[in-house]
Amino acid sequence: MAKIEKVELRMVDLVPKVKRTDAIQSFVSQETPIVTITDADGAVGTGYSYTIGTGGSSVMRLLADHLAPRLIGRDADTIEAIWHELEFATHATTIGAITAIALAAIDTALWDLRAKKQNLPLWKLAGGAKDRCPLYTTEGGWLHIETEALVDDALAAKAKGFRGSKVKIGKPRGSEDLARLTAVRQAVGSSYEIMTDCNQGFSVDEAIRRAERLRDLDLAWIEEPLPADDIDGHVRLSNATSTPIAIGESLYSIRHFREYMQKGGCSIVQVDVGRIGGITPWLKVAHAAEAFDIPVCPHFLMELHVSLTCAIQNGRYVEYIPQLDELTAKKMRIKNGHALAPDEPGIGIDWDWDAVKAKSIAEFTTDIKK
Repeated sequence: MAKIEKVELRMVDLVPKVKRTDAIQSFVSQETPIVTITDADGAVGTGYSYTIGTGGSSVMRLLADHLAPRLIGRDADTIEAIWHELEFATHATTIGAITAIALAAIDTALWDLRAKKQNLPLWKLAGGAKDRCPLYTTEGGWLHIETEALVDDALAAKAKGFRGSKVKIGKPRGSEDLARLTAVRQAVGSSYEIMTDCNQGFSVDEAIRRAERLRDLDLAWIEEPLPADDIDGHVRLSNATSTPIAIGESLYSIRHFREYMQKGGCSIVQVDVGRIGGITPWLKVAHAAEAFDIPVCPHFLMELHVSLTCAIQNGRYVEYIPQLDELTAKKMRIKNGHALAPDEPGIGIDWDWDAVKAKSIAEFTTDIKK
């Protein structure tokens, strides 16, 4: 048993390399809390999470003032106990994004530490179902992008071996979404997947109406068509269309996923390790989804999700959105349109610590020691 002796907190603010817009917002900044945990043996684990531009300072204060101090002196291998203790310590503010984002950074660091001490890559430690997963790309499908560019990006991704492209929808008129998606389908053919993402932009009736208009395009899924807390609305929509409905990036509790699956409100689960609160609850959601014969296609965080998607039997896709290139020495490995599971012990992210330290925001850099 090695007790935790030190917790280091940093936050890096990354600017996306391309303009990112969807039906309700622009993604202009990626605040990235980073937690590094050192135990009495000198072993080190690092985890992280993210925001899309707001709330990062609140996450860092929650970590520094309330969560990280509770780690000192704990057995780093008691991950389940630590997760539940930290969640209960903040129960008056849960369930919500700020707490989940903070918990995710800590929990991921603990799993990284455990995997390194056991000399195993995360994907094997967490299950070891397969050593690679197919990719689909989102970076060329943002809502502001013109139709010709959408088509060009999808054709380029198909040529690289990617299995699909995601196109954001939510134009003022449904005919605009239909025209954009029809152009992509005609260009890529019937064997290439087209995913769509509404980013919670529709009412139930409008989502049903648009799903009907898009029915003949054989979409892989319609993602987040309604506000994430409208479970009954998703049930209505799922019953009204044969197109799969995907949910999960904006859910922060395993119980929310349980309700969706029990009620038939989704057919794709997109649980996000950064928003569900870490690897510990992520695996619980993924295994529950398998019991419902529902595939898992996690949202964002491809550098981490490749390992988790490969760990589980029902992991179907990894979403290609480069996120950590500025902070890592090596990129995620890709071969024939598949993301390859990392070989190195730990979560498989090779941090460039000089770059991390250079980009860290000084006011949020904190060391908590025994």
